[in-house]
Amino acid sequence: MTRLVQVAVAGDVTEGEQLQELLSAAGIDSHLEPAIEHHSSALEDAPLKVLVAEAQVDEAIDALEALSEPDEELDQQEG
Repeated sequence: MTRLVQVAVAGDVTEGEQLQELLSAAGIDSHLEPAIEHHSSALEDAPLKVLVAEAQVDEAIDALEALSEPDEELDQQEG
């Protein structure tokens, strides 16, 4: 069994799925699991852990960092 390691926390299911799509585009399989205990009758989305195989942690972090870089560059250009 492959050991899974957390590389991010998504605020809700939508964000978790977006992170999974990004990782998938980079060729990295990922899994989501609840970050906190969440009652099944609660209406709001609970935060989710984004997990990847231990062997792909560095690649996953690089892919996630690449996602955030364009916004940071825009902020620096506008400032």
